[in-house]
Amino acid sequence: MYEVIQVRLREAGKITYFSTGGVKFKVGDHVIVEADRGMDYGQVLSETEAILDSDLEEPLKKVVRKANLWDLQQIEKNKKKSREVINTCSKKIQDRKLQMKLIDAEFSFDRSKIIFYFTADGRVDFRDLVKDLANAFKTRIELKQIGVRDEAKILGGLGPCGRALCCATYLKDFEPVTIKMAKEQNLPLNPTKISGLCGRLMCCLGYEYKTYKDLMKGMPKEGEIVKTEKGNGKVIGINAIKRSVTVEFEDGSQIEVPQK
Repeated sequence: MYEVIQVRLREAGKITYFSTGGVKFKVGDHVIVEADRGMDYGQVLSETEAILDSDLEEPLKKVVRKANLWDLQQIEKNKKKSREVINTCSKKIQDRKLQMKLIDAEFSFDRSKIIFYFTADGRVDFRDLVKDLANAFKTRIELKQIGVRDEAKILGGLGPCGRALCCATYLKDFEPVTIKMAKEQNLPLNPTKISGLCGRLMCCLGYEYKTYKDLMKGMPKEGEIVKTEKGNGKVIGINAIKRSVTVEFEDGSQIEVPQK
């Protein structure tokens, strides 16, 4: 059994479990961690939890320490430096006329690697660009093609609810979201109402889908004729939360009927 915490690597890296080594960390702490090559930094996203060896999906790496003042200064320097490399990379993309959109760049903690994130409609041959960047910055270069959801995750913003995007704050992975989820929750199938900043269906459609699906069991469908104390009428509305339906009669009157 291991004591672990979830850490988001760098600014837009993946969220991964790291062993605490028995040290206590708080949500929001910046930490220095073991990475595939050298050390990297991240932010703690969860309280300490215990997991079994059998639950590990990949070898568990350790948190080296809570970030000290020098570490935090280094992180800030890396962020400022990343703006410079973005400008250089953008120019080289233009020079080579590559059909790609540069989204962001970030350094590993020890500056042994620079990761460039980009979007593109298809595959891009960026081998010569990598050589250009390696010669310019004298370090390892990684170019990573991402999707529109990842782009929103990196750039951040506010959702229709007025809160920071879920993907940019706490979501660990992108789960599949379907139009069926919106239908089950009786939401208007207007793309502008159920799409996020990325242009795809909002991740939050999946949060209550199972609950709505359970609540809708045994409920009549819209357009169905049902029998009530007032007589037969047509279902014109369904309220899954209240487990009731609105029924309309031939004379135009309506009543709300609870479902058992």
